Amino acid sequence: MATGWRVAAAFGLAMIIGGALGYAMGRSDNVDAWLDPWLIIFLNLPALVLIVLCYLWVGLNEFAAVLAVTLSKVPMTTTIIREGARSSSSALRDLAGVYRLSTLTKLRHIILPELFPHIVSAARTGFSVIWKIVLVVEFLGRPNGIGRQIHTQFSLFDVTGVLAYALSFVICILFIEFSIMQPSEKRVGRWRVDAEA
Repeated sequence: MATGWRVAAAFGLAMIIGGALGYAMGRSDNVDAWLDPWLIIFLNLPALVLIVLCYLWVGLNEFAAVLAVTLSKVPMTTTIIREGARSSSSALRDLAGVYRLSTLTKLRHIILPELFPHIVSAARTGFSVIWKIVLVVEFLGRPNGIGRQIHTQFSLFDVTGVLAYALSFVICILFIEFSIMQPSEKRVGRWRVDAEA
């Protein structure tokens, strides 16, 4: 399904880019001072404006659609991960330095577990926002997807058709939430339960 592919692509890109930017801003005052004005601008720029600008600059194509959704989500992810990086423990980083842990080991055993609650928060809020923005992107300029179908039913004044596509959209979201998001959260967060025990 075209909508699902767009959501997955934009979600993955936004989490990777926003996570990297957020961690860099949280750990470096210089990076934070340089990027913070841009972050504020993009946080307050309406998604509709980004969508229209991407379509105007890049064209009515798939790349522009995914780019618009990604740019709309990156600032939120960056903000959440930045707060997590700011509140992370310096003692653990010092310990990693004493034991001379490799970057990969430090990332796996210190950085990611510390950031886990913030990553989950960014993923949950981002996932819900991305679905909505993808529908607008499809509504405005894509030839397929749920948003385009809703646009078609709207132009025909078919309320039943709009509700049917909206219901299919809700069913997809519920399926992903209960079959992927919640099980993944429990599996990845199991270390916290073991540590507290």
